Amino acid sequence: METAAGTFGPRVYGVSEVTRVVRDAVRADARLRDVWVEGEVGRVTISTAGHGYFTLKDDRSQLSCVWFREERLAAPFEPRTGLRVLAHGRIDVFDQQGVYQLYVVGVQPAGFGDLALRYEALKARLAEEGLFDGARKRPLPGRPAVIGVVTSPGGAAWHDVRTVLERRWPLSRIVFVPCAVQGDEAPASIVRALGLLARWVERCRAEERPDDAPAVTILARGGGSIEDLWSFNDERVVRAVAVHPVPVVCGVGHEVDVTLADFAADVRAPTPSAAAELVTPDRREVASGVDGALRGLDAAARERLARLAREVAAERRALERLRPSAQLAVARERAGLLLDRSTRVIVRRLEAGREATDGAQGRLDVLPAARLGRERERLGLTASRLAPLAARRLLAARSALEGSVAALGALAPEATLRRGYAIVRRASDGRIVRAPAQAPVGERLSLVLAEGRLAATSDGPAPPDGPATSEGPATGHRPGRDPAAPDDATTTRHLREGA
Repeated sequence: METAAGTFGPRVYGVSEVTRVVRDAVRADARLRDVWVEGEVGRVTISTAGHGYFTLKDDRSQLSCVWFREERLAAPFEPRTGLRVLAHGRIDVFDQQGVYQLYVVGVQPAGFGDLALRYEALKARLAEEGLFDGARKRPLPGRPAVIGVVTSPGGAAWHDVRTVLERRWPLSRIVFVPCAVQGDEAPASIVRALGLLARWVERCRAEERPDDAPAVTILARGGGSIEDLWSFNDERVVRAVAVHPVPVVCGVGHEVDVTLADFAADVRAPTPSAAAELVTPDRREVASGVDGALRGLDAAARERLARLAREVAAERRALERLRPSAQLAVARERAGLLLDRSTRVIVRRLEAGREATDGAQGRLDVLPAARLGRERERLGLTASRLAPLAARRLLAARSALEGSVAALGALAPEATLRRGYAIVRRASDGRIVRAPAQAPVGERLSLVLAEGRLAATSDGPAPPDGPATSEGPATGHRPGRDPAAPDDATTTRHLREGA
């Protein structure tokens, strides 16, 4: 222990002095001025100035590395998390933070690290099982009433998710299930939290309370190195995400961080805040859409009311036209128009007739008197001939009429009856008897004579040649003759007159 001359006790150094001593010692070691270091790349970040910062690690230690913008842009290779690389540079001390780090001038690949190999092997096996198939991805609900959140209660991810959800869609209720997101116990804690949330969903469905069950689940964690995020590459976590009963949005790490849970989730979000934005609509956009819909409904209602008002006005006009007083007024107006028109027509015709009469009178006035005399003589002669001609025509017509009347009288049935004939009818139905068979024995008959009627009863057909007697009809007939054959000449003689 160094002690200053003339003093007692140890010498006390300042922080800067100690840092300077360490820096000088490091710079004095020639081995550290130009070194090649092999290791697995941890988390890589790029500053706004373009400088790259990453770590190289092995099973026991890790080394911070700085890669300035000029050297990084000039290099053909860019380190990625999980790769094993060879970094070339020098070891130096950063005074302000008191840390030693490798100032990299070049990087080249050396192979995959152990974690990366495990990651790829598990990814290939789970993909072969179909856990990452796009066909099993479920769509997110549009406006979830309940949202499940699984993350650490003390991390920034929970604060970011809650802030975004309250800002974008405060109507949603949040079911928060805390869990560990880093360390050896993190996989089991995440699986337990997802299982608890799944059992709550099933219970709400079984109790017919679907509105109380989360419609979507957010699995979130902030950024970190591959070791910090390794819990979300655990097979138990990946399988729990795949079998979760509602869609899962995985927002783990930053945009460059990809875990196996992202592949198993229904939707991957680059950050926890982005996950909250994906599951909720923006209330401002919804409000704007509602306002637009209201304006559209208002415009549609106004247009419909205007159209209905036009229809009502048209119906009112039609009713006005159908009103009796309106129809009477129209009829009265039409009658006036017709009267005016007919008056004009009659006046025109009278004027035309007057003009024609005046013209004829004028023409008569100019006819010679001799011609008028001749016409009067012709008219008198024609009138004297007309009366005898009409008398002769009337006499000829009267003679023809009397001849026709005499001919009709000779052909009338009454003339036949006056010659001694009679019309025989059945008394039952008034039908004329034309054959003996139509008047069987006992049939009541009516005889129409020229001067009256007689009632008679049929005794049946008479013999063909036998004479009629007052004692009754003959009952026999000659062989070979049909007794039912009509014999109009003897039918009357075989009837017994009755009262």
